[in-house]
Amino acid sequence: MSAMRKRLLTIVMLAAALMIFTVPALAAGTEDSAAMADATASSGKAIAAGIAIGLAAAGGAVGMGMAVAKSVDGISRQPEAEGKIRTTLMLGLVFVETAIIYALIVAILIVFVI
Repeated sequence: MSAMRKRLLTIVMLAAALMIFTVPALAAGTEDSAAMADATASSGKAIAAGIAIGLAAAGGAVGMGMAVAKSVDGISRQPEAEGKIRTTLMLGLVFVETAIIYALIVAILIVFVI
């Protein structure tokens, strides 16, 4: 396993552990069971929204990085095709960014509507 994957796995595991222990800690301060249920539900919504936008942003960043790397590689191999490669790259980056914005909209809906 590469060092980058090990770091990413470590970060994901730490984030998961933090999320697992955060919900009971936030709910522990409430005396009333209804208030505890509301606190748990609202913290669950926040966690769900954070996971949704975090995964979308991380996936989009990795995808964009790979796309830019491949386009630079393609331009360096065929400099005469620079215009077509750049146009295709920009169009692809727009689509990736649109998917990330859709994830942000879903996260906002999770927090404020659902």
